[in-house]
Amino acid sequence: MKRGLQFRLSLLLIGVASGILLIAGISFMAGTHYHFRLYQDQYGMDHSLPGLAYHLEQALLQSMMWTLVGAVLLSIMISLYVAKRLSAPLVEMKNAAEQITRGKLTVRTSIRGNDELADLGKALNHLAEQLQKQEKLRVTMTQDIAHELRTPLATLKSHMQAMLDQIWDPTPARLRACYEETERLIALVADLEQLTVMDSPHFRLQRKPEDLSTLIQQSLGIVAAAFMEKGVRLDVMPHLSVRLHVDRDRFIQVLVNVLTNALKFTPEKGQVKIQVQDENDTVLIAIQDTGTGIAPNDLPYVFERFYRVDKSRNRKMGGAGIGLTIVKKLVEAHGGTVWIESDKGTTVYLRFPK
Repeated sequence: MKRGLQFRLSLLLIGVASGILLIAGISFMAGTHYHFRLYQDQYGMDHSLPGLAYHLEQALLQSMMWTLVGAVLLSIMISLYVAKRLSAPLVEMKNAAEQITRGKLTVRTSIRGNDELADLGKALNHLAEQLQKQEKLRVTMTQDIAHELRTPLATLKSHMQAMLDQIWDPTPARLRACYEETERLIALVADLEQLTVMDSPHFRLQRKPEDLSTLIQQSLGIVAAAFMEKGVRLDVMPHLSVRLHVDRDRFIQVLVNVLTNALKFTPEKGQVKIQVQDENDTVLIAIQDTGTGIAPNDLPYVFERFYRVDKSRNRKMGGAGIGLTIVKKLVEAHGGTVWIESDKGTTVYLRFPK
């Protein structure tokens, strides 16, 4: 038969308290009896005093015995009460943990007091909240992956079907549309593969000293044509030459992803500006755009996979929502931090250690 925590605590407390009382009581009674006998042996008594000494000894022993019985009973009641008070929050947390393992992530434990048990309850509630958020993100991610794959595949299927049924002629424009959808599918799969690689414990950066100005210029060279085509100005503010210990390709990937994201949400004749600030042991890179900005409610989630600030945007306009996730993972892999501030326009801050 399985014994509960309260039962075991009760036995422990009762055993300890009763053991102490019994040892103390027996020792006291044995000592009293011993000294009565010793007194009689040493000093002797007349015919009336032995009876008095005997009854006095019995009265003391009986009083101690009844006191001991009462103390044991009192210790049992106190032990049961203390065991119940101690085990109740632990049992509640155990039941809550079992419900969480069964998928009931809305369960919470009541928190009383300000001790270690209360801290444990807070930690369990926080764990349940995080699991609930992660489960929501997992469901959303699964739906988004299905959507991201379904949309271009449906387009490809309809185009191909129309051509096979000879409803459409396979003109260069229609074939290019199919090609673009295929390219978007390839890019999505490549992004997912990159996330998988970065989540792997075997992921390593190939780091070596690099000149920051050179890395920025190489990144600008990759995105310059897209900025010119859209009519968005790209400026780099003057800064001192700084050397960083980074993975060259991954660092350029971070800058290109951030710049590409800024370009998507910056209107024509807008501006994207890069600023570099030398901070003792770190370097802060700020990429600021004059785009539409991000709502405060969306800011905590922009680095989540497949999260889009504007759910109505299609994939061609808004992307798959993976670029900033890759940026965050690569920056953190370099030992840096990334965050976003948005008011009129958006600024992405990248801090790297030297």
